[in-house]
Amino acid sequence: MAKVITFGELMLRLQPYNYERFVQCDHVEFTFGGGEANVAVSLANYGMDVAYVTKLPKHAIGQSAVNSLRRYGVDTSMITRGGDRVGIYFNEKGASQRGSVCIYDRAHSAIQQATTADFDWEKIFQGAEWFHFTGITPALGPNVVEICREACKAAKTHGLKISCDLNYRGKLWTRDEARAAMTDLCQYVDVCISNEEDAKDVFGIEAENTDIYGGSLNHEGYKSVAKQLADKFGFEMVAITLRESHSAFDNGWSAMLYNVAKDEYCFSKKYNLHIIDRVGGGDSFGGGLIYALLSGKDTQAAVEFAVAASALKHSIGGDYNMVTVPEVEKLAGGDGSGRIQR
Repeated sequence: MAKVITFGELMLRLQPYNYERFVQCDHVEFTFGGGEANVAVSLANYGMDVAYVTKLPKHAIGQSAVNSLRRYGVDTSMITRGGDRVGIYFNEKGASQRGSVCIYDRAHSAIQQATTADFDWEKIFQGAEWFHFTGITPALGPNVVEICREACKAAKTHGLKISCDLNYRGKLWTRDEARAAMTDLCQYVDVCISNEEDAKDVFGIEAENTDIYGGSLNHEGYKSVAKQLADKFGFEMVAITLRESHSAFDNGWSAMLYNVAKDEYCFSKKYNLHIIDRVGGGDSFGGGLIYALLSGKDTQAAVEFAVAASALKHSIGGDYNMVTVPEVEKLAGGDGSGRIQR
């Protein structure tokens, strides 16, 4: 199978048990996650050769983070060790009409203070075919923007396909900062992944006649968004995930994949989700899409696989998607009954 490289920040996730609020909890769950790490775990679970790149401290918490990836078969040999902090995010799960809350404590983390000298991209990309990053990583600071730029240039030199999930985070940078950095980085990207809000927040491109909170999506509007993104940056493919938020528990979930060469807009079936954990839902879509494209699936089959993988992730606690290819293909093929498997 093809070798994939993902690059980003692996964080410690602290979360109250069940659906408690921060102010009432007295103990928390301790796990790890992060956009590109979540993609790496998905790909490893699908049997792909995948390596994750970041910078983590040498102490026990840093090693625990590394071990969280090793247990699923992710290659961690390219992780740079150094610095003092593992970034933390506190996650309060929403319920019913109360939305989830995420609070970051990631200032001065090892990766935020990394430099271009910390990563030998020529070595990292040897034998690789695909590179994935998200818009969260360059949001960590100008130095990390420069690291991402060097990674993208090296990936292009080595002939890799590059995918990027825009993943705008307003708590990390402004829209103007995001637009400047991502306009630069997206010139290297082949496959762009976005959602109904990111294209607007980062590039000012939005779907008309759509209300994501009222559950109303305009397919023609999203086709226009995808085409505008592709025309602006020369993307080969644009994927847009479509979430209809009815409550913290209940969402409609689907996606569209635009294949530029074939001038083909493929919409997936829609899943009505009852959510256990939505963190990592977009990352599991990205992992599913990368697997599907590298496996040679056509446009419609690729978006169906990616959406099914993500639908299953919403039923699993934690950042990582713990599903297999047969499980995803079964759901993508139409069996969404949830009946016990004997």
